[in-house]
Amino acid sequence: MNQLKVEPRRQAHDSRTQSLHKKTYGCLIVNLGTPKSPGLVDVFHYLNEFLTDGRVIDLPWFQRQLLVRGGIVPLRFRQSAEQYRKLWSEQGSPLLVHGKAVRDKVQEKLGENFKVVLAMRYQEPSVELALEQLRLEGVDELIVVPMFPQYASATTGSVHQKVMEVISRWQIIPHVTFISHYFDHPAFIHAFSNRIQSYLPGEHDHLLLSFHGLPEKMIRRDDSSGKCLKGGCCEEITKVNRFCYRAQCYATARAIANELNLSEKDYSICFQSRLGRDPWLQPYTSDMLKSCVEKGYQNVLVACPSFVCDCLETTCEISHEYGDEFKKLGGKELKLIEGLNSDPLWIEALCKIITREQQQDRQKQDGQDRFAAG
Repeated sequence: MNQLKVEPRRQAHDSRTQSLHKKTYGCLIVNLGTPKSPGLVDVFHYLNEFLTDGRVIDLPWFQRQLLVRGGIVPLRFRQSAEQYRKLWSEQGSPLLVHGKAVRDKVQEKLGENFKVVLAMRYQEPSVELALEQLRLEGVDELIVVPMFPQYASATTGSVHQKVMEVISRWQIIPHVTFISHYFDHPAFIHAFSNRIQSYLPGEHDHLLLSFHGLPEKMIRRDDSSGKCLKGGCCEEITKVNRFCYRAQCYATARAIANELNLSEKDYSICFQSRLGRDPWLQPYTSDMLKSCVEKGYQNVLVACPSFVCDCLETTCEISHEYGDEFKKLGGKELKLIEGLNSDPLWIEALCKIITREQQQDRQKQDGQDRFAAG
């Protein structure tokens, strides 16, 4: 009798395990966005959608609309369109071209249990259409993977909010895993360090690790310790600052330096892409260029570890604008280190990041099944 009671439990557990192994995971890879074309109208629409996001410019709705639609975009869209024209290829913008390559390679590596789709937070392919594709595919679970190694409300936070808004309208809401960051994931650090390493044998005097900047008020807003941006608040990741963008940037830089065996004098951390007059995270990249020239550094390398793909902020801002500025200051050459784009090591790292979340979920489910099976 005891054996008869136990056997159905084993069969039920085996059935649940087989069902779990057949589970399909929808993987939503999301980057910031790109205009449909480098034309004036498309760039105008893209900038309006991007900059009126309340997580990007945190002003009350009316003030934000007035500032963006009445000031920033009308003054900037022609210049931005010209920069996009310089980047554009027959296949489209680099962000979209590399994004599609990443999607296809990750899909190939992960296999049939995963359905991998690409979306842009702003413009196309839209988050709505990408999620609808996964819904129609009938995936069992969703894994949301923003292409931002360090968490920021204006990037990863905006992606997560948009996804939640969309799926909140579904009748059946699957289990969703949001990947918030991977700033210190060993595979990401290895991939980025390997990219930098390929440039290091060349002649250079210094390495700049340039991260995308954010307004200081955005960093302070989520600080409950009262220590934000004071002294050595970002020297290590703690429970208090574990979601602080600046702290994560510094942690990424330390991890890369450690992987490359760099001393503190070999590299510097800086922040780029400042918009407006409010103080942003410092030191600014432009100020760091002046410091490099003053120290006699004539050949400087620049890597951008907050960008996994080359885009306007790397190719145009760093390579072209800062490159010209560096020469005017008296430097010889400022060389941009190519982004990860669809590098094999980055694809491998991304798959590890994705499957780590999936495996953790599976372990939880296995534990529940063992408990239910007695």
